[in-house]
Amino acid sequence: MKNAVIGNNKQKANLIVLGAVPRLLYLLQQETSSIELKTECAVVLGSLSMGTENNVKSLLDCHIIPALLQGLLSADIRFIEACLRCLRTIFTSPVTPVELLYTDATVIPHLMLLLSRSLHSQEYICQIFAHCCKAPDHQTILFNHGVVQNIAHLLTSVSYKVRMQALKCFSVLAFDNPQVSMTLVNVLVDGELLPQIFVKMLQRDKPIEMQLTAAKCLTYMCRAGSIRTDDNCIVLKTLPCLVRMCNKERLLEERVEGAETLAYLIEPDVELQRIASITDHLISMLADYFKYPSSVSAITDIKRIIEAEHMMDRIVNGLSETSVKVRLAAVRCLHSLSRSVQQLRTSFQDHAVWKPLMKVLQNAPDDILVVASSTLCNLLLEFSPSKEPILESGAIDLLCSLTLSENPALRVNGIWALMNMAFQADQKIKSDILRGLSTEQLFRLLSDPDVNVLMKTLGLLRNLLSTRPHIDQIMSTHGKQIMQAVTFILEGEHNIEVKEQTLCILANIADGTTAKDLIMTNDDILQKIKYYVGHSNLKLQLAAMFCIANLTWNEDEGSQERQDKLREIGIVDILHKLSQSADPNLCDKAKTALQQYFA
Repeated sequence: MKNAVIGNNKQKANLIVLGAVPRLLYLLQQETSSIELKTECAVVLGSLSMGTENNVKSLLDCHIIPALLQGLLSADIRFIEACLRCLRTIFTSPVTPVELLYTDATVIPHLMLLLSRSLHSQEYICQIFAHCCKAPDHQTILFNHGVVQNIAHLLTSVSYKVRMQALKCFSVLAFDNPQVSMTLVNVLVDGELLPQIFVKMLQRDKPIEMQLTAAKCLTYMCRAGSIRTDDNCIVLKTLPCLVRMCNKERLLEERVEGAETLAYLIEPDVELQRIASITDHLISMLADYFKYPSSVSAITDIKRIIEAEHMMDRIVNGLSETSVKVRLAAVRCLHSLSRSVQQLRTSFQDHAVWKPLMKVLQNAPDDILVVASSTLCNLLLEFSPSKEPILESGAIDLLCSLTLSENPALRVNGIWALMNMAFQADQKIKSDILRGLSTEQLFRLLSDPDVNVLMKTLGLLRNLLSTRPHIDQIMSTHGKQIMQAVTFILEGEHNIEVKEQTLCILANIADGTTAKDLIMTNDDILQKIKYYVGHSNLKLQLAAMFCIANLTWNEDEGSQERQDKLREIGIVDILHKLSQSADPNLCDKAKTALQQYFA
């Protein structure tokens, strides 16, 4: 049987159909079977498991795993190795549920004991662990059973296969796991710390598979916080190794794995991103990735993907791909690029990126909408040349509709984009925003449970209420509701930033010509300004001070009456105290306000 099935999937399937598996498992478990017979049975089962996924399913249906685990209790190392080899093949198949390894609590500790039996047992067990460690609870189980201490010394094994499987094991254990990563930093193997051993495995003379996996271990430890991002082992060893993996001389799989790991390493750290961008022509190497035909684009499309200069074209084309994953990746790419002022003023303008982006925003799944609307926020900044054409294309209604979304991220982005749009805008745009949003929706957003939505809505209101004619015009039509909203927020349980932004809106209102009266005739608001100028928080004091400065400015009509009223409620006394403040900014503002009384 053994000789018939080796390398022959058809014969393997025939034997399974003929019912060989239950018979082999029966002989494997019979106490009367000789150890040689049991070993041969395990070898044949191992060969059958190397066939198709359907073969593995058939073996699983016959409950092969409990039978093989039982076999591991034998004293005979050849039989143990045959069982482990078969288990390794089954567990590394995509159709096998990895949970089967953790069902019986005695299995993991027994596998730990078997690690000392032979090189083969070390190789197979590490491979099983590496494949079956898929979730945080798996990491915890293995960690608690001493996996780190039990496999650390295998990194210096005489067998390359053992070293490699132990290394893979460490990479899956460390991934996104601070507990394991913090432990790994301090593990000694033959007098050397584990990170130093990983660094040695990054050397160019080591096999690519080993370099890549060692780089993963160090990357995961860095991301989990156990190695600093400015550590030499990251900056001078791990990062350059991963950049090397992106070279077009490498195999496709190695390039993909290298780029994915590099992306994960540098994702949260701007300095690492800067170093990577100037290392070994990385940008042009990554541009080469676009030359590969994907399963999404037809091969004929690839002809236009030739040089790095067409990068923006490729990304923009990605926005109209049928694959959601490709569209999302393209939007993310644009979002990252839109953070650069230079890109906003050059590539985004040259390629009129806003057009396809607006199209994406008309109809897309939420995850794409969130990133696309974030990108639009950046395109609406005042120095972006795309701002004007976006305004003319009817973006206001689209953004107002986003503020109605149940998804808080979309509400934030909708209001954020409107806030950017309103910055230093003319009266017509501001009126269009107010009309599109409606007063009801604006005030609904001011009581939104999401603090980010509230902050951006206050930012929008602040931008709408800038320049005197605009302030007076908006307050003449919406003054009553805006004053109610300001009162409501200043009385509520909000953080310092929210209250500071609200006081800044009041300061803007106080800068109006006729709008000032809405504050001066509202005793409640005046008492709040008095309360916050004497507050223990400096930010709130300064914001309230701006209100007072604008109300007392003696070049404005009616300043004398306003000064008298503020004196009556005790604000001048507070100003005298604050003119002695230790904070130079606050002290200066208080003195300037007092001078208005004596000018």
